[in-house]
Amino acid sequence: MRTLIVSGGKIEEDFALSFYKNTVFDWIIGVDRGLAFLYDHEILPTHVVGDFDSADPKLEQFYRGKAGIEVRRFNPMKDSTDTQIAIELALELKSTCITMLGSTGSRLDHVLGNIQSMMLAKKAGADCVMLDAHNRIRLITEDTVIRRDEQYGRFVSLLPLTTKVEGVELIGFKYPLHNYTFTSTGSAGLGVSNEILDKEAVIRMRSGVLILIEALD
Repeated sequence: MRTLIVSGGKIEEDFALSFYKNTVFDWIIGVDRGLAFLYDHEILPTHVVGDFDSADPKLEQFYRGKAGIEVRRFNPMKDSTDTQIAIELALELKSTCITMLGSTGSRLDHVLGNIQSMMLAKKAGADCVMLDAHNRIRLITEDTVIRRDEQYGRFVSLLPLTTKVEGVELIGFKYPLHNYTFTSTGSAGLGVSNEILDKEAVIRMRSGVLILIEALD
């Protein structure tokens, strides 16, 4: 089951519309201010969630009046972000592949929180990807292969989400690594802005969680 989550961060409309039109989803979850993008482009969500503290109140009422759309309103004084709630709903709907649009932007606290929330999907065994016009962000806990002709952009960066990520090997990259341990301090320089040289690159790891970022520029 494929689910699209549209949150209230930065959405480059041309990119988002092109991606949406070329992908089929079983569920579409509109999150708070992300509803504006869906409304403006006449994309009907299957579910709407949020505390609606940043969305036009008329949007909530509009979607409540639509048959077949489930609306879940939450108290702003809650322990979860709206995007985390959307991920939890996607998992409740038995999603195996979750794509997040509008989850990046100028609010770095929200971006980092959204990346952490992706662990909910990882622990549940679901693929979860955060996309914008410049980045594809995933969490990896096991060996991963990236084909050069399928990569999202020129640069590949790896940052530890857990305190340690041990036994990291990078094969087929401009800057290879062998049995390296990433830590939460002092190892960013070896993980940022790598490039794929071979037809495919391999990331191997023994333990921990890495944030894998493929960037266009």
